[in-house]
Amino acid sequence: MPQRRRCGVLGDPISHSLSPVLHRAGYVATGLDWEYDARRVPAGTLADVVGSLGEQWRGLSLTMPLKREALPLAAEVSDAARLAGAANTLVRSDDLTWSAGNTDIGGARAALAERGVTALTSATILGGGATASSTGLALCDLGAREVRLLVRSADRAAETASVLRSHPGRPDVVVAGLDDVVTGDVVVSTIPAEAQEAGLVTRCADVPVLFEVLYSPWPTPLAAAADGRVLVSGLDLLVHQAALQFGLFTGVDAPLDAMRAAGEQALAARGAS
Repeated sequence: MPQRRRCGVLGDPISHSLSPVLHRAGYVATGLDWEYDARRVPAGTLADVVGSLGEQWRGLSLTMPLKREALPLAAEVSDAARLAGAANTLVRSDDLTWSAGNTDIGGARAALAERGVTALTSATILGGGATASSTGLALCDLGAREVRLLVRSADRAAETASVLRSHPGRPDVVVAGLDDVVTGDVVVSTIPAEAQEAGLVTRCADVPVLFEVLYSPWPTPLAAAADGRVLVSGLDLLVHQAALQFGLFTGVDAPLDAMRAAGEQALAARGAS
């Protein structure tokens, strides 16, 4: 009897991850007898862990702090992962080599498109870390040519600014403080809920689209103030990037509705506990 196929999510911390919930729901909905688990993998140890995996392992979802460590482990690197300088996906081929991809970018595009946002000219991103890089590249794919990065520390945003400027669209990227002006067709928040102070919420009020990448706690101050505007949530992003991974891992179209419903139920249960 052939071994059951296995996939999983690796990172540190990892106990909060909804990825097992989403992927397992996908397996149930499509009738796949696969396994998907979460495993804590600290920074600096990814190569050893990947090297120890048996032949039944077919896909890995990667979260912080492993997304940059994944690139040297892959025989092939997708254009998106190379542009971002980070991979959230490792897919194993039949020859047992790994390919690296980045479904965060495509997931962000799909999450925006689902809410009717398919073209942009300018945007503001709150925060300057890895999530700002991937969502920023998605915004540039949708046409944004002016991107403002509002951050607490300009030095910490230097890498993200460089990544966005390397996009083929060659956007104009401005780095400023969190207390600066918020403008554009969309504002993307990648900052913690506790950093969303009242003045910042007010400055974001006139931007027609809010993309809040958090899904817990929910609603964040920014999301709570988004009545009447287009709101893209962190769960939207998570489900769409997971659906793209699901297809890469299994070769089967992802059951998006089933995966989303499972994620909503899991978050509701967490909120009730």
